[in-house]
Amino acid sequence: MSGPCPFGEVQLQPSTSVLPTLNRTFIWEVTAHKSIGLELQFSVPRLRQIGPGESCPDGVTHSISGRLDATVVRIGTFCSNGTVSRIKMQEGVKMALHLPWFHPRNISGFSIANRSSIKRLCIIESVFEGEGSATLMSANYPEGFPEDELMTWQFVVPPHLRASVSFLNYNLSNCERKEERVEYYIPGSTTNPEVFRLEDKQPGNMAGNFNLSLQGCDQDAQSPGILRLRFQVLVQHPQNESNKVYVVDLSNERALSLTIEPRPVKHGRRFVPGCFVCLESRTCSTNLTLTPGSKHRISFLCDDLTRLWMNAENTISCRDHWYCHRKSYPLQVPGDILQLPVQLHDFSWKLLVPKDRLSLVLVPAQKLQQHTHERPCNTSFSYLVASAVPSQDLYFGSFCPGGSIEQLQVKQNISVTLRTFAPNFRQEVSRRGLTVSFIPYFKEEGIFTVTPDTKSKVYLRTPNWDRGLPSLTSVSWNISVPPDQVACLTFSKERTSVVCQTGRAFMIIQEQRTRAEEIFSLEEEVLPKPSFHHHSFWVNISNCSPASGKQLDLLFWVTLTPKTVDLTVTVIAVVGGGAFLLFALGLIICCVRKKKKKTNKGPAVGIYNGNINTQMPRQLKTFQKGRKDDDSHVYAVIDDTMVYGHLLQDSGGSFLQPEVDAYRPFQGAMGDCPPSPPPVCSRAPTLKLTTDEPPPCLAPESESEPYTFSHPSNGDVSNRNTDVPLLDTQEPVEPAE
Repeated sequence: MSGPCPFGEVQLQPSTSVLPTLNRTFIWEVTAHKSIGLELQFSVPRLRQIGPGESCPDGVTHSISGRLDATVVRIGTFCSNGTVSRIKMQEGVKMALHLPWFHPRNISGFSIANRSSIKRLCIIESVFEGEGSATLMSANYPEGFPEDELMTWQFVVPPHLRASVSFLNYNLSNCERKEERVEYYIPGSTTNPEVFRLEDKQPGNMAGNFNLSLQGCDQDAQSPGILRLRFQVLVQHPQNESNKVYVVDLSNERALSLTIEPRPVKHGRRFVPGCFVCLESRTCSTNLTLTPGSKHRISFLCDDLTRLWMNAENTISCRDHWYCHRKSYPLQVPGDILQLPVQLHDFSWKLLVPKDRLSLVLVPAQKLQQHTHERPCNTSFSYLVASAVPSQDLYFGSFCPGGSIEQLQVKQNISVTLRTFAPNFRQEVSRRGLTVSFIPYFKEEGIFTVTPDTKSKVYLRTPNWDRGLPSLTSVSWNISVPPDQVACLTFSKERTSVVCQTGRAFMIIQEQRTRAEEIFSLEEEVLPKPSFHHHSFWVNISNCSPASGKQLDLLFWVTLTPKTVDLTVTVIAVVGGGAFLLFALGLIICCVRKKKKKTNKGPAVGIYNGNINTQMPRQLKTFQKGRKDDDSHVYAVIDDTMVYGHLLQDSGGSFLQPEVDAYRPFQGAMGDCPPSPPPVCSRAPTLKLTTDEPPPCLAPESESEPYTFSHPSNGDVSNRNTDVPLLDTQEPVEPAE
């Protein structure tokens, strides 16, 4: 057709009723002078732009192109039921309507009108009558936007609604002159147009109509690159929180960052209002990160704030071990973060110490419970403790208040994460916090200090429960037993599933008072049956380098019971003592009676002779008192040197002092260090030694090994009593205090 503009409503010619039942395509191509603008107006339902590879549900598509001198520029492909009401172009327009064979449509659904010059590639108008969203793309998408061109989108939004823009995908070309950018014209703004780079956070929480323009640049002829943009506009009702501004002061923080982001949930195909975080009430996005050293003012444009959560991270590091030694730091969440109306999901502290100089100890305000399947945590928050060494995969576990763990000592850098499960954690975490202290370096990967509760079991398990204890890792538990209690140690299974590739996996149970210890090979031996401990004790578990798939994991528990005297034993002791006393009395009476019988056999019969001297003749005394009359012949002590003195004289005639082996009670500290593992070659499963074969090896003499085993030498044993076993199986006698 040709003629004067406007053409008005465009008709389908010929009518679809006279055409065969086939797929049909109607094409209109309109050319005009460069100074004349052409406008396509679409009746209800309006159009919705789709991307490459997408299709329309009813099969009806609109393909719209424009002209740029002799070049055809594809504006986009559209379906029905959208927000696009008008498209303005200049110089020419090509419109193609594709109808499937089964569709009964008999109207074009658009009209053509002439307008004044628009001085740009095109203008697309999008009308929102209520809440909704629209996804739009730059011309020629996904190919490059024409060089140094300008394209504008006009959005008509009711004044009582709020609009936010988010870029879904974009690419930048290589510019020689100018700069690629987007410009916003917002009614009522004193800074129109507001210019943003494509990589910037885009405006949000805008009330009423606004325009968005994409401006290209002069591209590099050798390597032009491509400029393309795909974005979304979301329109929704304002919320009460959108008018409230929260101040988050991080100006005094050096390593604290806060991220507010959507929860990872899936939504259906229905329209879902957006959830935005706005910085200074205008720059809005679905996620926002607040950096340390500044004061931030934020607000929320969201219909349901439970769709958002916060994650924060802080770093506490020590570079000078002399300065940090014995210093303590509370692990607390700043009040500005707690006052935000969004749930805090995770708050992590990275605790860093100088290597081989300092270690860390975590002390809770209330004793902690380790999360296990047998006794899970059901509090509003918990602490996740893991190693922060990049090359080490060590997860100590999840802990919550209300248990028996008094403290946790760790060897190297760790990460402590506060994870929340209920809104009331804010009140509980303030009085159940953690404190970290820098302590002298030790070689254990972790030491748990446990004081069991008398009313419940204490469940404990090795770190990395799901993946197994890492190779060559040693962990200890310092379990305290009150004086009036008896502890029962029980393991959940009879054997471990570990298979060592190199080294040995073993467990040591050591009484802290007597130093008596038991060593078990975890690879070959059966785990000990329930054992009772009257004093505090250590449990040390050390891993080997296990074969793949055969990992070391142990679960055990401790219960306390009051010390009671067995009534049966008491009765037996009393009855036995009484019987022995009666037997002794009877024996004494019997002996006395026999003696009396021997003495009283009958009086001796004799005749008195008065002429005989009845006294024996005796020698006259030289002294008035003899030795039998005093104690001069009685020795209080017989000195060996007087009897064997001639054997103790050396060549010089002086006496040698003999070496006397005497018992000396242990004077050092006891109970504050875990048991040291035995040397590698003494971890064999057979630990019983005899005098016929030498011990496997001797423990090295080192100051770092506080406990050693003393074995006899391999010298002449012919004069020794070989009937006595080398290792005494009786319980050691406690030293007298």
